[in-house]
Amino acid sequence: MSDSILLAVDAGLARITFNRPAMLNAMDFEMGTRWRDVAHAVASDQAVRAVILDAVGPAFCAGGDVLAMATSGADGQQVTGAAEVIHDGIRTLVTSDKPIVAAVQGAVAGGGLGLMLTADHIVAADTARFVSRYANIGLTPDLGVSTLLPAAIGQRRALQLLLTDTTIDAATALDWGLVSEVVDPDQVAARAEEVARFWLAGATAAFGQAKRLVRTGAGRSFEENLADEARSIGARFDTPEAQTRIAAFAAASARRRSDKQESP
Repeated sequence: MSDSILLAVDAGLARITFNRPAMLNAMDFEMGTRWRDVAHAVASDQAVRAVILDAVGPAFCAGGDVLAMATSGADGQQVTGAAEVIHDGIRTLVTSDKPIVAAVQGAVAGGGLGLMLTADHIVAADTARFVSRYANIGLTPDLGVSTLLPAAIGQRRALQLLLTDTTIDAATALDWGLVSEVVDPDQVAARAEEVARFWLAGATAAFGQAKRLVRTGAGRSFEENLADEARSIGARFDTPEAQTRIAAFAAASARRRSDKQESP
């Protein structure tokens, strides 16, 4: 089994770890296939209720491994095929019902932005840096960047990153909405795990369905989204977990009303 991406599952928590630190976790052809396979394994595993996406080494992900592409003898058709494999993994995780938190350190470049944005909550080190660099080598965005980036930060700022040589720091990424929070580098892993544990301790399936509704909504009509919302809330309402939580909420509300009526 390839070790370019590590996968560990324990007590409902899956950890997906980019593991090519010598190449700044840039994704070559083999790693792309591994990414797709890991994504399908996680999305189809009913035991998985939350996911941490992290990386080994000084960088989160430098995007595609351009050196590997340049020296492999691959042509444009093969590069397209490799991108489609990686896109399969991205689509699988983004549209899944598994909430994902990313722990991000160091550089995030090119397609690494798309891989990072696969996550629903992003914890970044205050030393992290974010850059496109596609056009610098004559290439165009892939790995979901042309869709996920403007969805996160808006079209104008996405174009600023893609059409200039701009590198933004973690504080700017937070201000733009590219990441969810910024912490000290030595706190990134612990904070990402705290977020995942919060999901696991709560109504995890409801968090997962909320994520799925938001993530898939942009690509459908308003009517389709409303119908999905109605089906989803009805299905959740009938689950034992929801019934227990709803009953507890109703009881607490009744107590508050009673206390308010009895107070002078």
